[in-house]
Amino acid sequence: MEKLHLKNMVCNRCILVVKSELEQLGYTIHSVELGEVILKNKISEKDKSIIASKLETFGFEILNDSNSKTIEKIKTILIDLVQNKNNDINSNLSDYLIENLHHDYSKLSNLFSFVEGISIEKYFINLKIEKVKELIVYDELSLSEIANFLNYSSVSHLSNQFKKVTGFSPSYFKKIKESKRKELDHL
Repeated sequence: MEKLHLKNMVCNRCILVVKSELEQLGYTIHSVELGEVILKNKISEKDKSIIASKLETFGFEILNDSNSKTIEKIKTILIDLVQNKNNDINSNLSDYLIENLHHDYSKLSNLFSFVEGISIEKYFINLKIEKVKELIVYDELSLSEIANFLNYSSVSHLSNQFKKVTGFSPSYFKKIKESKRKELDHL
């Protein structure tokens, strides 16, 4: 088996694109998850180059060094937590990352801050605020429901964090909507 770690693979659509492209290239896939592909057979460096070239056209990059892989795993876990698990964790963020990555949190935190120029916590808050923006734009949930959905302790906490990050209150943002949203992979 061959494991490939991919940068910018942040959503279920990404999984479908990667799976489809690898199948079109004739590779047998064991599994595809956010940030990771496991092929059933070992591949050559030439095959890796072909895959990298093909996936690069869709904005994906094969990661080769362990620090880049670790950073991407952290991002993938956090994005998955916000996008697919509604921030539903039974422990604090550091414990959640330790459980999922099996590394000392201080090492993860220092590496992430050094490489990305932002703490893991601030990155996670930015992801949550982008999700709040998305939910405000969809206009299907009240602010109270959004706060509950993303496990904020209160609407006030969500509003304060939203204003601190964006400079706007959620109600003002609702008026200006989509022009202020960023795609998650551009954070």
